[in-house]
Amino acid sequence: MASYLVLFGFTPQGVQHIKDCPARVAAAKETVRSLGGEVRAFYGIMGSAHDTLFIVDAPDDAAMARMVLAIAEKGFVRTETHRLFTEDEFGEIVRSLP
Repeated sequence: MASYLVLFGFTPQGVQHIKDCPARVAAAKETVRSLGGEVRAFYGIMGSAHDTLFIVDAPDDAAMARMVLAIAEKGFVRTETHRLFTEDEFGEIVRSLP
């Protein structure tokens, strides 16, 4: 499975309903699971344009896109997703350079 960093920023609707955030995090984790992924970590973020993040393992980019879109369509967060590479994966990429 591939790993991804998903950064979340609260929308105005998300801020208005901030006390519901723990339940939304649980629901988002279930969405990821139901679409074949696994949330490896959740963090709240201080001092950033983003408010929270997930580290997610997903089968591929298309599956990750489905997960993020399913979470974002609720209207409480904006998302930014980045593909992550382990040290070994990154080393392999670098070693394969011409």
